[in-house]
Amino acid sequence: MNTENIENTEMSNTETSVETKKKKKFPLFLLFLLIFILLIGGGFAYYYFSERNQAQKAVEAFLSNAQKMDFASMEKYLQNSDLSSLDEVDLRNPTYTEFFQDINKNMSFKITQNDFDLQNGTAKITAHIKYVDGSAIYQDAIGEFLRQMVSSALSEQTITPEETHQKLASILTEKASQMEYSFTESDVVYPVIKIKDQWKIASLDENTVKIMSANFQSVIKDLESSLSSPEIKEENTVDSIPSPSKEDTINMTTDKFTIRYTQHKIEKDFSGEPCLLLYYDYTNNSNVASSAMVDVNIQAYQNGKVCNAAIPEKNNAAIDNFMKEVGPGETVNVCQVFTISGKEDVTLQASETFRFNNGKTASQILKIQ
Repeated sequence: MNTENIENTEMSNTETSVETKKKKKFPLFLLFLLIFILLIGGGFAYYYFSERNQAQKAVEAFLSNAQKMDFASMEKYLQNSDLSSLDEVDLRNPTYTEFFQDINKNMSFKITQNDFDLQNGTAKITAHIKYVDGSAIYQDAIGEFLRQMVSSALSEQTITPEETHQKLASILTEKASQMEYSFTESDVVYPVIKIKDQWKIASLDENTVKIMSANFQSVIKDLESSLSSPEIKEENTVDSIPSPSKEDTINMTTDKFTIRYTQHKIEKDFSGEPCLLLYYDYTNNSNVASSAMVDVNIQAYQNGKVCNAAIPEKNNAAIDNFMKEVGPGETVNVCQVFTISGKEDVTLQASETFRFNNGKTASQILKIQ
């Protein structure tokens, strides 16, 4: 091998060695850079998902405490710590604690969405909640409660506010034990905000109150509607009057009573004006003493106006039977008296005194001669 070849070979080996060294240094720099980027990105991702998870856990903890009726713990997860809305439906009244605890322990929930905003420190957590719909329980219990209260008033019994709450709580517990729970499902969005190092729900919303009270709020609205009289304008005119057929008659049965029209008469009231005497049989279908006055609501209409209650010139036993308490299964003939102002037909509508949206009604047209 000549000198030139040897020199070329040595130069080639030297160049190869230099290139090899350069190649070894270049990937190492990229590796450190990649690791640095991964560390920064990984730290950010960890922080993001950790905070996102904490926001969700705040809602989960709040609802878990709602299941247990742990009000002190619920307050810790509210920005304003305000649970006063629960008092509107007596959820924090000790008299009803046992009833509501039995109701809310059947609640279940699942977080279905987490809209997290790290930059603003907020989130919107959606919870799918399955809870007891106590509407049927409340309707039955409140109806029974009001009937008992009217009976107590008629017998001139004095009941303190505390005894009133205890009576209602007892009836609620009894009715709940007799019924199979029905459930309702709802999606509730909870706005959550980070305050210092804690995530908290903005405020107690009406949906949560409705859920914890098992729809008691909707029953209150129904109750107010059931107790309200028809919209009466000037001179007792009304917006709507029932339109029964000529064959319709008052003959209806509910869990509490049965009424059946027997006859009607036209006589004079105490001032000598004509009045309508309506007679019907009343049967007590409940398991406690009650009366037609407590259970039955009858409205009479003539010429587009409401017929007021009247006092007849002569009294009879059937009129007294309207207020008379009768035992379970007993039947009495009852008379109610209404004012009339002519010989036009009178339309009657009978219903339950304390009825709700699904309460039964019956109508009838009476010929006035």
